[in-house]
Amino acid sequence: MKKILITGVAGFIGSNLAEHLLDEGDSVFGLDNFITGSPKNINKLAARDNFTFLQADVASLDSGQKLALEREGFDEVYHLACPTGVPNLVPLAREMLLASSAGTQNILDIALKARAKFLFTSSSEVYGDPQVYPQKEEYTGNVDPTGIRSPYEEGKRFAESLIVMYCRRCRLDGKIARVFNTYGPNMSEKDQRVIPKFFNQLSNSSPLTIHGDGTQKRTFCHASDLVQGLVLTMRKGESGQVYNIGGAEEVTIADIAKLMLKLAGRDVGIKHEDRPAHDHQSRRPDLGKITSLGWSPKIRLEEGLAQLFNELEPQKVG
Repeated sequence: MKKILITGVAGFIGSNLAEHLLDEGDSVFGLDNFITGSPKNINKLAARDNFTFLQADVASLDSGQKLALEREGFDEVYHLACPTGVPNLVPLAREMLLASSAGTQNILDIALKARAKFLFTSSSEVYGDPQVYPQKEEYTGNVDPTGIRSPYEEGKRFAESLIVMYCRRCRLDGKIARVFNTYGPNMSEKDQRVIPKFFNQLSNSSPLTIHGDGTQKRTFCHASDLVQGLVLTMRKGESGQVYNIGGAEEVTIADIAKLMLKLAGRDVGIKHEDRPAHDHQSRRPDLGKITSLGWSPKIRLEEGLAQLFNELEPQKVG
């Protein structure tokens, strides 16, 4: 049995990761400040054996909290804590930057003291509006350091640099996973990313809103596939290395809307809105590195969405 720390455990990905590790028989210590995570996810996890929770902000841990966490003697540390969401890019910009900088340093120090393996969930946002397709991990991106998306993009890029410095200078066993679009159980009702947004609009019998003409493309990875990739990267990845994890097939936003209307069995219509200037046209991961570790996505988009429709209460989508 491994003793594992997960920061951002109340979030969509963090809660799915915690459930998976608990199912494997590991002991999970979760940390979150609920800035974008949900207490509902913690209530679910709290009923499980071998789960402990501390409400705290990774960027402002006091010396007592850090010492207590260091004494836990973790075997693995998954650092996921950071506010997310396009609507939060301005109101939570400071929190994004601090979670990625001071917060990452605090969690790195805890992992280093415990001699724990460390994994950081970075993001496809580090590639910005890419000019290379698909994006290999070596691609340095096309990012505006002062643009509207910069608190999240540059925060993640700084965190990656900090982690690699710890790997080189302090010999930390650390890896970085660049996560592309993901969906699945425990998505926040407030999440404005395309799939949860469409689910919420269906639940309210509102038209599905598409920015622009809907020809922008995305890849989507089910949460269960992503979690498998994170654990594999932690345990088999090479220290100091970056691994893309995401879906393998591109689909347009317009096609996602049509698919979700089909699965819902009703037509609430589609409404087109002005597209934000900072919205990127497409991102697609090169999955060669993570595939070499033995990973590949198993759940196709239509299958994964159908599972979500079945899991939701009938009144939420019907």
